[in-house]
Parts: sequence; structure tokens; C-alpha cells
Amino acid sequence: MVVGYDEAVAALGDSRLSAAATLEAGGLDGGRLSLDMRDALLKSLTNSDPPDHTRLRRLVSRAFTARQVDAMRPWVSRLSDELIDGFAQQSQVDLMAEFAAPLPILVMSELLGVPEADRSQVRTWSRKIISGFGSPDFPVQDATDFVEYLRGLVVQKRSDPDEALISALIRTRDENDALSMDELTSTIFLMIVAGHDTTLSLIGNGVYLLMKEPDRAARLRKEPSLLPAAVEEFLRLESPVPVASFRAATSPFDIGGTRISAGDLLAISLQAANRDDSQFAEPSRFDPARPNGRHIAFGHGIHYCLGAPLGRLEGEVAIGALLKRFPNLRLAVPADELSWSQAPFIHRLDRLPLLLS
Repeated sequence: MVVGYDEAVAALGDSRLSAAATLEAGGLDGGRLSLDMRDALLKSLTNSDPPDHTRLRRLVSRAFTARQVDAMRPWVSRLSDELIDGFAQQSQVDLMAEFAAPLPILVMSELLGVPEADRSQVRTWSRKIISGFGSPDFPVQDATDFVEYLRGLVVQKRSDPDEALISALIRTRDENDALSMDELTSTIFLMIVAGHDTTLSLIGNGVYLLMKEPDRAARLRKEPSLLPAAVEEFLRLESPVPVASFRAATSPFDIGGTRISAGDLLAISLQAANRDDSQFAEPSRFDPARPNGRHIAFGHGIHYCLGAPLGRLEGEVAIGALLKRFPNLRLAVPADELSWSQAPFIHRLDRLPLLLS
């Protein structure tokens, strides 16, 4: 495991560490999926190397632009307000269940064009699969069912396209080269997982940090212009993705004074790197005015998260809406009674009970 900031940045950008080799070795699914199912679910940007990665990122980037994300702010704000309206009259709410979890799946499902009737099932599949990564209990049946669903959805969108992202991905071509069926299904899966679990973790972790020390929330209410910087601190202090996707060494080399042999598997701890005191002064202190904000919560190098702007937008809008609506928002239980998910690739609270008034 790589834990230092400089070493993590170097490892994330090192071409001798292969994401594709890890996939081929069955490192994510414990070797339980068939090759057909593995390619259909996992052969995406995250688990590919150049030149495939370069081609895939170029094609996906054409359909998922910064302009699209910028235009989504009013819509994300409306969704946040509607969800808050649903529990605003309650005295207490589990923020994870009633706000942090439904908002990102609503946003990503609408963006992709997932039918409304299917969204609950898509969320269930996503949560089960990501919780099973790296485990001998990887949910093969759920993964298989999800792949078959995505294949059917792609066929449907081909015959009846709309203006949503799946149809845009189907239309995207680069010199007569389009995304294959496996590339389409694995890209859609990646966007659902990356756009759902990571963002719900960001929202929950951010509110948790504010509720632990209410002065933080009071400051953001007084100075809402600090909210974007606060989101960067939420990402750094309680990184939604604690460990980057595994990398396999393709040749021997040294990193951080340690010899890495060909075939060795590396886990790169984004969470540890983001609290490295050689990079961040007083790394455990929440400081939205921190001058050096070069965290790596979204990764680094060619695998830097394509959806980072959308995640930041959702975190900023959602947490800002909560602070505005509930001036007396506070934890309903002591912070040390909260429990964290044991899923290896996600860092989130199981529940976040809050008092609203």
C-alpha cells in the first residue's frame, strides 16, 4: 500500500503500473465473473491503459462536457430542494437514506436517461456490486443481472434515442470508431457507481464534518462564498474513495524506497495521502481557507475522475441547501456512535441521524 502524498502522486502517474492487468487477473471480482461478464461490467476507463484508455476518455469526454455540468446547477438545486421538502417537517432525519443517497442517483439517472421505474433497482445493484469489490463474496448474480439490464437499455436507446447521455455515447464516434457494446455497458456502470456512491459519500462526510464542530456550519452560513473551498476540505479530510483502483506492476522499479517486482499488486491510499503532514499543515484540521488544496481525492494523472466537476457541483449545492434550510441542524447522536461502511473502495457513513430544529 502506498500512503505518502508524493509517492501516491508518482504511482498514479506511473505507466509501469497497469490498471488493465489488475482487471485481467480478476482482482476486483475475486475471479468469480466470466470473462464476458467482466468485460461488460468493468472494462471501462478506470480499468484500462493507453492506448485504449486514451481512446475511451476522448470518446466519453465528447459526450460529457463541462458545459453540460455547468448547465445542471439550477436542476440539481431544484432536486435538492424537492428532497428536502420531503422531510422538512420531520424533527429528525437519516440524511444518508433520505437525501445523500437519493440525490446522486436521481441526478445520474436523469443525465444518463435511465427510466424512472428502473432507478431503485439500479441503485440496489450498484450498492451491492461496489460493496463486493475485492471480496470473495462478490455478488455474481447481481452483476450478471445488471449487465443484462444495461445491454437491453443500450439496444432500446439505439432504436429510440433521446437527448440523454447514453444516447449521446451511442452516437459518439471518432474517425468511424465508436464505443463497443462492452465499452458502453462498462462506461454506463462506471458513471452510475462513480456518480452515485462517491457523491453520496461526499455529501454525508461533509455534513458529518460540519456537525462535529457546529462553528464550521455557522461560518459557512455567514460566508457562503467559502462553500466551494469547504467542499475541497470535505474531499481531503474524509475522502469518499479511500483507495484508488488497484494497479499491477508490469516491470520492477522502486517507489518510496521499496522495491516493486513485476506482478506485484499496489493499493494507493488517497485517504492517507490527503492527510500527509509533509504536504498539508495540520492535516487533521478543517480549514476551508487552506492555501494548499492539492488533494488527490479524485485521483491524479490519466485516471483523474472525469466526473469531478459534477461531484463538486452536487456537493456544493446539496450541502448549501441544507445549511440554508436548517439553521439549527445538528447530530441526533454522539459522533462516536456513528458507524462507517466496511466496503473497501468507498468511505461513507451507514447512517447520519440529524435533528432538524
